[in-house]
Amino acid sequence: MTIIVETRPITGGVDTHLDTHVAAALDANGGVLGVESFATTTAGFAELHAWLSSFGNLDRVGVEGTGAYGAGLARFLRGVGVTVVEVDRPNRQARRAHGKSDSIDAVEAARAALSGRAHGVAKTADGNVEAIRVLLVGYRSGRDVRIKCLNQLRHLGFCAPDELRERFRRVTVAGLAETAAALRPNPGGDPVVHATKLAMQTLGRRVLDIDADCARLRGELAELVKATAPTLLGLHGVGVLTAALLLVAAGDNTQRITSEAAFAHLCGVAPIHASSGKTVRHRLNRGGNRQANHALWRIVFTRMSSDPRTRAYVERRSLEGRSKPEIMRVLKRYVAREVYRHLPSA
Repeated sequence: MTIIVETRPITGGVDTHLDTHVAAALDANGGVLGVESFATTTAGFAELHAWLSSFGNLDRVGVEGTGAYGAGLARFLRGVGVTVVEVDRPNRQARRAHGKSDSIDAVEAARAALSGRAHGVAKTADGNVEAIRVLLVGYRSGRDVRIKCLNQLRHLGFCAPDELRERFRRVTVAGLAETAAALRPNPGGDPVVHATKLAMQTLGRRVLDIDADCARLRGELAELVKATAPTLLGLHGVGVLTAALLLVAAGDNTQRITSEAAFAHLCGVAPIHASSGKTVRHRLNRGGNRQANHALWRIVFTRMSSDPRTRAYVERRSLEGRSKPEIMRVLKRYVAREVYRHLPSA
């Protein structure tokens, strides 16, 4: 007699943290087989995978925060051939009914992956797009600090002693940092003038350094964007930073986005039904990737002022009684469809 041993499929769920990950294992019926904590190290990832596999054939693992605390674990699991499902957040109804703990969150992540409630494939974050993402972090940080430093320079100029205030009265924002960096504080003079000059000189030099860093980062971004999606930059209104934001939203493994409608939904430009009774209407989608949504807005805003085809469309829709926000919402949906065709293929 031949004995056939069937290995039961196992679904895992992980609640991720900085130092420890809490994992839960479920059987095919959703029964909890076990909950355990593991360190957020390579050895800990291997122990987590071995523990989940000890219950049976590991089918998939739902991981919270695959772009944050769970990034390392997601890469490890993909490396050993495990399907990783991205879990956004725990089910709120379950949290209200059963409370909040790491174990409960891990079980809910596993159930979300098992039931199909969470079905998004996690980004691989292992190619040019991940490099673009980290460069964008540095660039945007520098841009924000630069604006803050320039505002502080303007304020110091307004409140400076008379001689120094008059010197900066007609200086434009473009030349403010360079003028401030050229100041020569004199320790032997008036202490207020000396302190003000020293502060303004420091802020001016900081802005110039940030400008140099941002120029370098922007050059690196331009090279990566051209290498990743060379035709994307050819679209009207699409610059390096706009293209970078759209690529980051799509990820390295663009095959996880199965259609242009899915990409539009990812960017938060797919219209959402808001109908009731005899009223049939759509409303703006306030979900999705807000940075990608802003990138599409920038493209539409540029085209409304410089693209004849878009200007004609806006004029026609305005005569029909559409408001400007409604027109821009529709245009962002059209642009998302156009951008999708120029994303890198798998």
